[in-house]
Amino acid sequence: MTGGGDDKRPRAQRAPKGRGRGERADPAERANEAWSERETLQALRPESVTVDPWQALRAHTPARIALGRSGVSLPTREVLAFGCAHAQARDAVQRPLDADALERELNAAGFATLRVHSAAPDRATYLLRPDLGRRLDEASRAALAERAPTLATFTAADWLLPVVGDGLSSLAVARHALPTLQALRARTPPGWALGPVVVALQARVALADEIGAALHAPLTAMLIGERPGLSSPDSLGIYLTAEPKRGRSDAERNCISNIRPEGLSFMRAAHTLWWLAQAARRGGGTGVRLKDASGAVALDG
Repeated sequence: MTGGGDDKRPRAQRAPKGRGRGERADPAERANEAWSERETLQALRPESVTVDPWQALRAHTPARIALGRSGVSLPTREVLAFGCAHAQARDAVQRPLDADALERELNAAGFATLRVHSAAPDRATYLLRPDLGRRLDEASRAALAERAPTLATFTAADWLLPVVGDGLSSLAVARHALPTLQALRARTPPGWALGPVVVALQARVALADEIGAALHAPLTAMLIGERPGLSSPDSLGIYLTAEPKRGRSDAERNCISNIRPEGLSFMRAAHTLWWLAQAARRGGGTGVRLKDASGAVALDG
């Protein structure tokens, strides 16, 4: 090999081209090398990012706005943050719900529970066959038929059956289902009752229709993990359905979305759900016929 190729020393210890190994660089050359190093370091610092004029708006939203730029590209930290958010969203979809841990937490908080499973046997099937996530497996149907007579005491009063389904974000359920249920219990209106919490695995929203019909519930509230966004991998939603039965459409439900500390608070979600539930019983249904006017009612506390 010729030139610098036969020099096995680290590049930083090699003599620059055009200078012998025993020769020292003159002051001007050393200054140029130092200036080049400073420019390189400066390019890696956050100060090298051109600030977007909308920067102040970032304090009001988690949306990816006013990211700035570095040259003609996004800043490295924003590229890495996007990759991280995308990985979190994928993990939220694939991560299985620890139903045992969830039931222990619910029982410790004073909630009675029962567990069911959709006809989707595993996560891969659930994602590929949404229809199977909308109906119960045979074992769950039998279990609910056995449990239904014990809920006869609820038939004399208005009551709400809460169903907790993993949905597309088990992370949302693990983090927010319990505090949402506690808020619901704390705000239960006079004359109303909460039924046992049904924990449903590999569940789609419509699975609550079959569960509610099997237990003769006048209303079901499906608390379910929503499809993750790049800024919200743990968003919980509630779907309220009156007179649940198989075949109900999404037009026959009311949805309360983005329940999490960074979005809709647990108490506000509970306030809205109970307002809708009472209005549904007075007006005879949920969905497009029921408009949410809960914001016009003051939220106590």
